[in-house]
Amino acid sequence: MDKWIIWCNLNAEQDALAKLFGDKCVSIQGSTPSNKKVELERQWREGEVPILISKPKVFGFGMNWQHCSKMAFVGLSDSFEQLYQAIRRCWRFGQVKPVDVYFITAKAEGAVVRNIQRKEDDFNAMLNGMIAATQEITKENIKSTIRDTATYETRIDTGPGWELKLGDCVEEARNIPDNSIHYTVFSPPFANLYTYSNSDRDIGNCRNDNEFLEHFKYLVNELYRVMVPGRLLSFHCMELPMMKSKDGVIGLKDLPGMLIKIFQDAGFIYHSKVVIWKDPVVEMQRTKALGLLHKQVKKDSAMVRQGMPDYLVTMRKPGDNPERVCHTPEEFPVEVWQRYASPVWMDIRQSDTLQRKSARVEADEKHICPLQLEVIQRGLELWTNVGDTVLDPFNGIGSSGYVALKMGRKYKGIELKPSYFDQSVGNLKAAVDEVNKANGITVFDSFDPSVKPARGKKKDDAPMVQVLPDGVENMTMFV
Repeated sequence: MDKWIIWCNLNAEQDALAKLFGDKCVSIQGSTPSNKKVELERQWREGEVPILISKPKVFGFGMNWQHCSKMAFVGLSDSFEQLYQAIRRCWRFGQVKPVDVYFITAKAEGAVVRNIQRKEDDFNAMLNGMIAATQEITKENIKSTIRDTATYETRIDTGPGWELKLGDCVEEARNIPDNSIHYTVFSPPFANLYTYSNSDRDIGNCRNDNEFLEHFKYLVNELYRVMVPGRLLSFHCMELPMMKSKDGVIGLKDLPGMLIKIFQDAGFIYHSKVVIWKDPVVEMQRTKALGLLHKQVKKDSAMVRQGMPDYLVTMRKPGDNPERVCHTPEEFPVEVWQRYASPVWMDIRQSDTLQRKSARVEADEKHICPLQLEVIQRGLELWTNVGDTVLDPFNGIGSSGYVALKMGRKYKGIELKPSYFDQSVGNLKAAVDEVNKANGITVFDSFDPSVKPARGKKKDDAPMVQVLPDGVENMTMFV
C-alpha cells in the first residue's frame, strides 16, 4: 500500500481526518509530546500505518521522506514557502518515483489559491532570472580565463655566514657538494593543503597527494646526498584533514607517515618524532572542523576527534659522524635536556614565529606559515655544533636561517617565491645585526674566535656570537 502524507492547517481539520481514516493513520500535532511524535512518525515511516496527518509548521521543514511519493493538502495557507518546503519533504534527492500532490480546497479559499499561484509565478520568474544571470557570468568568466604561470628566475644573495638562493629547491640542491650539510631543518608544503605560488615548480602546487609525494622524492634523494654521514635532518609536519567534498569522507591523512616512508626509501634512518602540542580550541575556531565542535558530542560523539598537533620528525643518514656533537653539563643543563627529551613539547608558543613585514604581494591569497623559532632552536641545540652548516630547502621568510645565524651556525637557504626571498634577505641581515649589537661588535673590532654562543639559554637571551656586517673584508666569522 502506498504511503501518504496529508497536510492541513487547522486542528479541527486534522481531528476530522484522523477520525475518518481511523487506525490507518497517525496524527501528529504541535501539542503531541516529543517522544510520542518520534514513535508515531516511526510507525508510519516503517509501514505499520499508511497515512501520516500533520501540519507544514510541524513536519514541513528538514525531514527526509523519499520513501513516500503521494501527498494531499486539505486547505491552504497564504505561505508559499510552507507549501514549497512541505512538498520538498518527498520531492528531493534520492526519490525514485514521481511525487503526486493533490490540493483540496473550498470555494471560499479562492483568494488564497490565487495568492499562492501568484507567488509561485513570482518564484519561477526569479529562479529563471537567477539561472540566466549565472549562465552569463559563467560565460564571461570562461571567456576571460587565462593560464597564469609564474616566470621562473634565479638569484643569489650572501652575507656573513649565509647564502640564499632563489630557485627550484631540487635543481639548486644539486649544486650543493656531497656530504657538506651538518643539519637540515624545514617545513615542507603540506601536500596541496596550501598553495604558495602559481609556479609549476612549486611542490605544493599539485592536484593530489600522489603527485605531491612523487615530486617530493626528487628533493629527498638530493638531501640524502648532501648530508654528512651520521648527521640529522628534521622536518615539521602535521596530519591532514580529509573533507567530505574533496575526499568523500571525513577523517585524517597520515602525512608524517607518508613522508617518513619516502625518507626511508631514500636510505635515511627514522631517528625520532616529537609531538608539539597545539590548542584544540584555537584549531576549532580557525577550521570549524566537525570533530572539534562541542555540539557534536550531543549530536553524535562517534565523530568527535582530538586536535591535530604538529610534529618534528628527525631522520639520520647512515654512517659514522666525523664531527661529534658534544655538550658540557654547563652548556646543556639537566633540566634543559629533560625538557627537550620529552616526547611531547607542551611549551611551544604557536605565535613564536618570525613576525616581520608580510611577504605577500598584491592580490596574493597564499599563506605564510613560518615555523616556530623555539622548535628550530631546540633542533640546533641538540644536533649541531657552532660553525656547522644548516640547510633549509623551503626557506620561506628565513626562520631557520634567522635562528641558525643567531646561534653561530652557517646557513644555506633555497626559496622559489621572489617575494619570500626578498623578505628573507632582510631577516637574515637583521639576525646578523642583532647578534653584533648584542655583543657590542663594530667594524673597528677584531674577530675573536674564542667567543662562542652560550647553550641552553632561553630563546629571548641573545647568544654571544660575533658576526660582522656586510662589506668588512678579512674579518668574517666563517672560513
